[in-house]
Order: sequence, then C-alpha cells, then structure tokens
Amino acid sequence: MRGEWADMQTNFTDEQMKAPGIQRANEILRRCVHCGFCIATCPTYQILGDELDSPRGRIYLIKDMLENNRVPDDKTVLHVDRCLSCLACMSTCPSGVHYMHLVDHAREYINDNYKRPLFDQGMRFVLSKILPYPGRFRLAIYGAWMAKPLKFALPKMLRAMVEFAPVKMPPPSLMDKPQIFPAQGVRRKRVALMTGCAQRALDTDINEATIRLLTRHGCDVVIASGMGCCGALTHHMGKTDESHKSAAKNINAWMAEVDGEGLDAIAINTSGCGTTVKDYGHMFRNDPLANDAATVSGLARDITEVMSELTLENVEKRSLRVAYHSACSLQHGQQIKLEPKRLLAQAGFTVLEPEDPHLCCGSAGTYNLMQPEISRELKTRKVATLEATAPQIIAAGNIGCMMQISSGTEIPMVHTVELLDWATGGPKPAKLGDKF
Repeated sequence: MRGEWADMQTNFTDEQMKAPGIQRANEILRRCVHCGFCIATCPTYQILGDELDSPRGRIYLIKDMLENNRVPDDKTVLHVDRCLSCLACMSTCPSGVHYMHLVDHAREYINDNYKRPLFDQGMRFVLSKILPYPGRFRLAIYGAWMAKPLKFALPKMLRAMVEFAPVKMPPPSLMDKPQIFPAQGVRRKRVALMTGCAQRALDTDINEATIRLLTRHGCDVVIASGMGCCGALTHHMGKTDESHKSAAKNINAWMAEVDGEGLDAIAINTSGCGTTVKDYGHMFRNDPLANDAATVSGLARDITEVMSELTLENVEKRSLRVAYHSACSLQHGQQIKLEPKRLLAQAGFTVLEPEDPHLCCGSAGTYNLMQPEISRELKTRKVATLEATAPQIIAAGNIGCMMQISSGTEIPMVHTVELLDWATGGPKPAKLGDKF
C-alpha cells in the first residue's frame, strides 16, 4: 500500500527535532501517504462534509502549525476541537499512522500557545476541576438539577451540561473504597480494579457487578489506595501537567501492589480509561516513572479481556436480545472487538450488532458538552441503528456511551459486565426494572 502513494514529507529544523513531542509527530506525519481511507470512517466528516474535519485534513493543519512553530489560528483550533478522538481512522489506516498521539500533541501545543475566549477557558477549567473528582461531580449534578428550570436561558455549552445531568444519582458505594475483596474458592488471579471517577458518581452498579463477577471467578480484587482519575479528560484537553499528575498517582498506587503481593492484571471497565492507561508507557516515556508506567500499561486489561482469560462459569443462560454498542475507545483505541460479543453469547444472550458498528455515539469524553450540536446528531444516528435491531436490551462497555445513548432511547441500557454478572449468579441489573 505504501508503494502506491508518496510518504508525507516534513521540514522540521534540527532545533525543533530536539523536542520529544516533535520527534514523535515527525514519525507519525511521515507515515501518512495521503490515501484518504480515513475520511470514509470519520464521523465528523460524515456529518460536516469538510475535509478539514477529517483526519487527513487535520493532519495537514497540524503539520503546518507544528513545522512553522506558529501561534495556532482560529481555523486550526476549530477543526482540532471538533475531532472526537474516536480513532476510527486508526482502524482503517493502511499505513499505521498513529493519529491519537499526533492529535494529543497538537492539543497540548494549542493549550500552551493559543488564547481561547474567556468563556471557553472557563468551561474547560470548570470541567477539568469537576469531572475527575466524584465528590465535586456529585455537587455539580445537584447544581444542574437546580438550574434545569432555567436551562432555556443558558449558553449552549452550559445548557448541554445541565441536560447531561442524570435524572437520579446513586449514593456513593462503599465498595469503591480502598480494600481487598477475596476470591471465592481457589484464587486464580490477583487483580486491581480501576474504579474510575465520573462512573463512581453516575453508576455505582458497574463496579459492584465487576467485583462480584471477578471474585466469583477466583480473583482477589484490589481497590488500591491512592488511585483516582486516569487523566484522560485533561489529557485530551491538552492539559498535560494535570493529566500526568493524575496518571502518576495511579501508577504509584498500582506499583505499590505490584511490589507488594503482586498483580496479574489491572482490570478496567470503562474503555475510555483503558485506552489511556494502556498508553501510560508512551505518555511517561521521557519521565523518571517511565519503567513503572510501562509496567502498568502492560498489566492493563479491559474487563472483557480478563473474563475471556478466566472463561465464564456456572452460566444460567439468559435468552434475551442484546444490541451491543462497541465503544470507539474499545474497538479502535484498544482493538478489542470480539471478546465482549463472545462473552455475551456464552452467557446465552442473542447478540445483535447494528449496521455501521463503527459509528461513534458522540459522547467522547467531554465532547457532548463542548460540541453539543455535532454530538446530538451522532447520538440520533447511533440510537436509530441500535433500535433498528429490535433489541430488548442495549449493552456497552463505557459509561460515557451509556449515558449518551440512554438519553435518546427507552430501551434499557446496561454495562456488559452487569449482564455477565447476572448470568453467572449475580442480581438482575436494576436498570432492567421489572422487565424480563
């Protein structure tokens, strides 16, 4: 494939190439052969029809900005901001262009060199100081409930935040506190569970189901002291210092367990977090924590990877039709496509896959808050494809996708792990109510 098109030429100076970020950007840019395969799978291009809102278009904008070491202009920032980081382009690129690392570096460069409008600055500051902290997030949800009667008068971003707030919120789960849940029967693995941040405020059932499922299948489950947000939210805003501080806390917390009784895996049930944790080795490649970060990345597993290694036991098959939504961060970011569907099928569910399963739901971290119009259109498209399969339940492996999709359909939406827990002896997911 690379022989049919010319590789992209770059013109960074020797001085520029001393910076590790530019070295990596140069490697990525030079792999691009301008083929345009990425355009066909890019959600923002499908909606907006502008090549600058495609990976290839953004690559040209980023290349020009970085090579000329210039202050980012409004056009470049607009099109980079509109990127979902769904990474569908990486699944279809025949040349192995690592778009994720390139766009993340571009966001860091923009954050450091571009002066955003005051309202935009304020929104990004507020989101970075609230969403990664479950306690603050809970308070923000209470505030959103109070603001709902006035949402018509709010700016579109604030209105999106108010509309995003769930109708109800569970109390904090005691199972999310640092502790160890012993395996039932013979211990097969010792696994640390990443409990997340927003998920701990929005849906405590997910972690509780994960703990039950793992212990039932012979795992000691460790909730490590000092663990917190994975850093993805601030990382994708270009706030590198903040994201690295969050990530470093996790690395230190999990390495304390590795150096203690040891870990066989770090189980992650929020795929957006999983993609970031698996990239810690790259993020800290020039940091004193490089070796520890690489160790943590090597141990990180999506919960469906862990359960595929263990295999499901004592299954009471549930003959229900489940539409499976494959989160972008799982199918593109981690290249995990088959494991969740296989596990659901082994649990007796009839797994339905929507037409165009690569289509992003539009959640994408804070995207549904920062780009509400595009996000809303993507949600409408995704919900339509899922409902077209006539499912009884919709399942996914990422809390952001679950919140996004469930706000557009009456069909019950659950985490994959909740169904696996139910089929192997756990309680029926509360979200199913009196159904089934």
